[in-house]
Amino acid sequence: MKSPVLLYIVIAGLLAVLGFFVMPANAVSSNQALALGLAVGGIATPILAKLLVSSSVPSASSSSHSTGSTESRTLYVGNLPYRASEEDVKEHFEIQGSVLSVRLMKDRRTGKRKGYGFVEMPEGDAEKAIRSLNDTEFQERTLKVRMAKDKQED
Repeated sequence: MKSPVLLYIVIAGLLAVLGFFVMPANAVSSNQALALGLAVGGIATPILAKLLVSSSVPSASSSSHSTGSTESRTLYVGNLPYRASEEDVKEHFEIQGSVLSVRLMKDRRTGKRKGYGFVEMPEGDAEKAIRSLNDTEFQERTLKVRMAKDKQED
């Protein structure tokens, strides 16, 4: 599962069902049962979620050695023509290899393109695209192509 919140909900639900069938009805008062359930759920849920997530996600070192270089890279593409569409950019970059996605940035208020975007490609193809397409002409504009920087968190 990708969402930890959803995982927490599923685990909490399973613990509640388990508690319903395991706990005898007249062993403790309802307030004590509620407190016990909250304490056990509050402690067990994050621990179980962390164990489930870490066991289902392969480590980066084992996956990169077994499958080769299948990681993708995001390229920053600057000085794009305002009239260029995602499909135009995709076709231009597919000359260098497989294109996983194209995102062209738009002004939120006006909806007009900003003249830059991002292209996601497999690692080897991305490096080839940088070497081949940086400082080349595309629809009468000189492209600036480089590895995108990680998004800064505020």
